[in-house]
Amino acid sequence: MEISKKEETEEISQLYFQDSANQPACQYEVVKVKHMVSMIKNVDLTEFMKLGRTWSKNCDIKGNPDLSHMKRPSTLVEVLLVLALLSCSPWIVRSNTLCQQTNDEVRPHSVSITEFGAVGDGITLNTKAFQNAIFYLNSFADKGGAKLFVPAGRWLTGSFDLISHLTLWLDKDAVILGSINPEDWPVVDPLPSYGRGRELPGGRHKSLIFGRNLTDVIITGNNGTIDGQGSIWWSRFRKKTLDYTRPHLIELMNSTGVLISNLTFLNSPFWTIHPVYCSQVTVQKVAILAPLDSPNTDGIDPDSSDNVCIEDCYISTGDDLIAIKSGWDEYGIAYGRPCTNIIIHRIVGKTQTSAGIAIGSEMSGGVSEVHVEDIQFYDSYTAIRVKTSPGRGGYVRNIYVSNVTLANVDIAIRFTGLYGEHPDDAYDPDALPVIEKITIKDVVGENIKTAGLIEGIEGDNFVNVCLSNIVLNVTSNYPWNCSYVKGYSDLVLPEACEPLKERIFPEHCSDCYYLANQIQSSKSQHRGAWFMSW
Repeated sequence: MEISKKEETEEISQLYFQDSANQPACQYEVVKVKHMVSMIKNVDLTEFMKLGRTWSKNCDIKGNPDLSHMKRPSTLVEVLLVLALLSCSPWIVRSNTLCQQTNDEVRPHSVSITEFGAVGDGITLNTKAFQNAIFYLNSFADKGGAKLFVPAGRWLTGSFDLISHLTLWLDKDAVILGSINPEDWPVVDPLPSYGRGRELPGGRHKSLIFGRNLTDVIITGNNGTIDGQGSIWWSRFRKKTLDYTRPHLIELMNSTGVLISNLTFLNSPFWTIHPVYCSQVTVQKVAILAPLDSPNTDGIDPDSSDNVCIEDCYISTGDDLIAIKSGWDEYGIAYGRPCTNIIIHRIVGKTQTSAGIAIGSEMSGGVSEVHVEDIQFYDSYTAIRVKTSPGRGGYVRNIYVSNVTLANVDIAIRFTGLYGEHPDDAYDPDALPVIEKITIKDVVGENIKTAGLIEGIEGDNFVNVCLSNIVLNVTSNYPWNCSYVKGYSDLVLPEACEPLKERIFPEHCSDCYYLANQIQSSKSQHRGAWFMSW
């Protein structure tokens, strides 16, 4: 829940002046910070002080700073370094939502799925009812669009296609159930940027809810549920009895103006939400759940798409929670559509096998301009991961990740240059990816096994990887393992690996993508690390 400006002001006041015992010590530090900030240009003092509102939580009962669990820079130079990093570029205070508003106006025409003979008993197959209802509503596409209302009930169905200017609305206790009969999921052609099904050569099963070449599509409701009933598919995958690649729960292709919100998604057979070759996509306020051991049940996978915003979601699945993709090897290179302008904001989740935020491994069309902020992962294998391989080609560049809170995570930061997995033997092993300008900053973590496992490609170094203000409680004696990578770091604990030890400030601010360029006014407790680290 967001707090108001008044509430935040009161919170700051309480933190700095909690009681008479704390006041002298903590007030002294605040005065010192004010003096130093006054010497730095283009710094808004009020906003800067908000970042330190957790400072006095670390004052002991005697009014002295209790910083035993944090790194204490040895000189005032390191304190000033923090402020200098903040002045590398101007601050921007962002609004509560980063997503552009998608059309959610009331449709002038509305029908209920029950008007087309659907029965919500969880047994009757309603594929024809969904298809007929949408066919009927297509006549209103040029008249302001229409809404298909799904009331409370359990509505079993096979795959069905959406249309433009449509709102699919699920009521609070409405559940759309995917059929457990594979014949109710037709086989369609492979994506051109993949050249084949992701799991098997040939085609792939169509997603439960599918759309192609659409404009203005909304899938939303009053927290209704879409359940793929994926266990039959997971079983066939494990037994290696699949004939074609498993279906997604939702896939939209070549579509513009898509909003998916206020729903719960369960048990996808494969990736859950897959916008591919799309523009202007918003996924907002959804929960995505699948068993932690369910195979390849990614949460949200923007693929060769642009202007995508993912915000305020809880995801717990058996694979990457969010994976940004752009095609596979020679097929992705030939198709040549990048994934770009991706905003990911306020995500909470866990995955015991994969990553919270992943880029790749299918990134042959290129991935760039990705901004990830305010994320929390717990009980997970990896937090942030870039996956690629010789043969991928393409690029990953201009990636910015900030405000990350981790608990019980095996690997905080991981780059994998030899991921493997190719569609066929026709890929070019000399097609090397370009991995550059990746900034990760403002990260705190408790009970982390490994801070970073950063492995580039021999003869193809990953460059301008920048780490700033990262404090991890690491249990391993060897917190970093880095190879074929070059970058910079400041205020990283445990100290970064040798290829990343060179300091960012003052020479390398311009080498580090978007460093210190986005500061939000909403609460972020770990930002107090700037203060708690001295």
